[in-house]
Amino acid sequence: METLETARLVLRPFAPTDAADLFEYMHRPVASCFLSLALADLQAAEQEAAARSRNEHSIAVCLRASGKLIGDLFADPEDDTVSVGWNFNPAFFGQGYAHEAAAVLFAHLFTARGARRLYAYVEDTNIASQRLCERLGMRQEGLFKEFISFRQDADGTPIYENTMQYALLRHEWQQNSGRRGPSPARG
Repeated sequence: METLETARLVLRPFAPTDAADLFEYMHRPVASCFLSLALADLQAAEQEAAARSRNEHSIAVCLRASGKLIGDLFADPEDDTVSVGWNFNPAFFGQGYAHEAAAVLFAHLFTARGARRLYAYVEDTNIASQRLCERLGMRQEGLFKEFISFRQDADGTPIYENTMQYALLRHEWQQNSGRRGPSPARG
């Protein structure tokens, strides 16, 4: 992934030096879909940061002014369709960083990478991510009832969560953002 910049953020590949900042928000993930990725200690964070530095689909989101890692995005391509998602440090919630980062990533995926369709899965209890999807121009395509379990109750019985799927097509993004696609080839 090439480095992308906004007025306040830098989106770049992960580096092993991101471990401490990654641990800040991954030792107790807020969204249930990240519970299985919880990091037990700084050593686990070092291993995870190193692994992410070798994964081109993992994107570090850092403050432009200080370089501090405040969250991450992923963009996992499947031909011309890309699965996208985000996870941010709760200390930086409510400041528009997730929207700013995802918006520049979406623009990059649609223009530089030629994506036709982006989609994201969001648990129906994750209202903040649902709102983010909608602010990004995504529309809800479906609701998967009792789709997946990320945790268990006291007796060890899986707690299944409902999951929503949001999506955005390139032509919808172009229409919503006022951007025009490349002109068709003339022959």
